[in-house]
Amino acid sequence: MASRGRALSLVALCLLLELALQGAAEHLVPAVFVFGDSMVDVGNNNFIEKCDIGCQANYPPFGIDYLNHKPTGRFSNGYNMADQLAQLLQFEESPPPFLSLSNESLSTRMSTGINFASGGSGLLDVTGNGPVCTQVFSMPEQVRSFRSLARMWGRADLISKSLIFINTGSNDLFEYTDCKGHRCKHNDTEFLHSLMASYTRFLKDLYGAGAKKFSVVSPSLVGCCPSQRALAHNPKNHRGVDNHGCLASANDLSRQLYPMIASMLHDLSLELPGMNYSLVDSIKMAEWVFNNTATPSYNFTVLDRACCGSGVFGADGCNSSAPLCQNRSNYLFWDDYHPSDAASGIAAKLIFGDTTGLFVHPINVQQLVEL
Repeated sequence: MASRGRALSLVALCLLLELALQGAAEHLVPAVFVFGDSMVDVGNNNFIEKCDIGCQANYPPFGIDYLNHKPTGRFSNGYNMADQLAQLLQFEESPPPFLSLSNESLSTRMSTGINFASGGSGLLDVTGNGPVCTQVFSMPEQVRSFRSLARMWGRADLISKSLIFINTGSNDLFEYTDCKGHRCKHNDTEFLHSLMASYTRFLKDLYGAGAKKFSVVSPSLVGCCPSQRALAHNPKNHRGVDNHGCLASANDLSRQLYPMIASMLHDLSLELPGMNYSLVDSIKMAEWVFNNTATPSYNFTVLDRACCGSGVFGADGCNSSAPLCQNRSNYLFWDDYHPSDAASGIAAKLIFGDTTGLFVHPINVQQLVEL
């Protein structure tokens, strides 16, 4: 009965969100600034010469459901979570990628927002800058670029009213879990504390540049991506699986990291005057979908396989020759790592307007921007 009641409350929430958005026109914040990884990258990696093609999404069938059915650098069949949250804030889509902008246009773009996110990047400077992607726009570089622009722009008043949207940490977990050989020193406690030290420093740097409103997305059950499911079920090197059939070691790291992020944000909000935040519990969101695959708002019939990709779980990567599903809105995953447009759209709605307290704490983004 409790599960049914929660399902009904979420249905009501989605209907209320749709009604509330009808007729709205003005931006709910002056600007949106996006930081993080491929979940929210809208094309920065297109402009990194040494970035490996495996960490780019500027070729078909990426973007097949985007405007004009063209790839843009989004790791999605259509919009991604940064776009969908921006749309709920009454923007057309995510702000443009930082690396696409000329020096002359940067100050103008600051007034409505810039997307600094780069696929493959993580909380650690080394994440992505190695054998996986070769080169990415790292989180330290993203934050430094924003701070430099904020100093030149000189509008701390507008930055303080704008939304800082951050989705990072998953790639650190992927690389740590997948690391093999003598160079890998696995100490979960030290590793997670190093992530939190970096995260704390980035948030303080953003706050120092004038930011006051932070929407932070925690890493989800990263072991449930098709790529990680394939690792877990490899008959030649079978690894532990959890009750969802996912890579247990990766999901265990996600579960350990979430309360650390929550504690860090709470402490910073007490330390830094005027700082407010909204933290997304992506683990709870994933578990909700696994346990409630169909509602009036969505119907996910395939939870473990990529829509675009060959091999076991479709985990061999998405490219122009890979098999492509037709019913993309029924797939939880678009490719071997990323959610479908439909899945990220559900997440964005909950990030913006969850009133149940199940998925977003201590307030949702709609409440955050109204402060």
